[in-house]
Amino acid sequence: MPAYRWATLGCGVIGHELAQAMQALGGNLYSVGNRTHEKALAFAEKYGISKVYDRPEDIFADPDVDIVYISTPHNTHIRYLLPALSAGKHVLCEKSITLNSRELDQARRCAREHGVVLAEAMTLYHMPVYKQLAELIRSGALGPLRFIQMNFGSYKDYDMTNRFFNRSLAGGALLDIGVYALSFVRYFMSCQPDQIASQVRLAPTGVDEQAGILLQNREGEMATISLSLHAKQPKRGMAAFDKGYIEIYDYPRADTATITYTADGRQQVLQAGNQAKALQYEIVDMENAVAHGGQGMYLDYTKEVMDLMTAIRQQWGLTYPEEEGGVR
Repeated sequence: MPAYRWATLGCGVIGHELAQAMQALGGNLYSVGNRTHEKALAFAEKYGISKVYDRPEDIFADPDVDIVYISTPHNTHIRYLLPALSAGKHVLCEKSITLNSRELDQARRCAREHGVVLAEAMTLYHMPVYKQLAELIRSGALGPLRFIQMNFGSYKDYDMTNRFFNRSLAGGALLDIGVYALSFVRYFMSCQPDQIASQVRLAPTGVDEQAGILLQNREGEMATISLSLHAKQPKRGMAAFDKGYIEIYDYPRADTATITYTADGRQQVLQAGNQAKALQYEIVDMENAVAHGGQGMYLDYTKEVMDLMTAIRQQWGLTYPEEEGGVR
């Protein structure tokens, strides 16, 4: 049963998944807030939540709230992160955690100053299959990493008012789906990529609808990433090592990985966890982090991924209205 009182700011798809995960763990959300009060009331009634807030500020002012889950649009995150952290709340925030590196640096400083845990809700880091793969890699069974290849493509209705293409809602492939691919790359690489090459196709609204990204770090490990909001692709991640390669499908919440050993072609299927329990794993890890000084939530990886996305958008000249003419 969850040991802390959670509030959700936002009650869209992720908010519902959070409420269901909390109940599956034997607990319940303590409270809910949403910009549309009627939606918050309906959400609270559906999940038996006793407390509904009229304003986000009321969540942060409530002394009974321990952890706030933020699932509002990307470009609103910083305006909620700073007051929540300043009020002494631990925060788990949907990805992309902020628009850019400057905003994330502000939030990290605020979390340190107030002694609270800040984390991005990147389920990939908390799925058991990735933890087992990390142990296998550390054992040396696969040898050094050489190359990573990532695909993530969705086919979205080509409607420029859709949030995925809406510049005023921080739309575009990189912040919406590219963050998963980059998090996968950072999880397996031994250090952050420091060389970036990319190409982009912009939608009529000016956001990125399709991109190819090539990365390399100081160890010579390389990665290619293919992103699209206008062409369906398998969610496939492949990490190639000296002695074998790992393939993962549905990689943000994968529970299965296939390892092929190159010496003899032998395959090993590794299964761990359950896709349906992705948010449960995240809740448990977040509560453990709160209890043990913030460890286990990969905020350093989150920072490095944000630095990559900020640098990539600078290459493209892609900014959002909140950035006032330049990536901050």
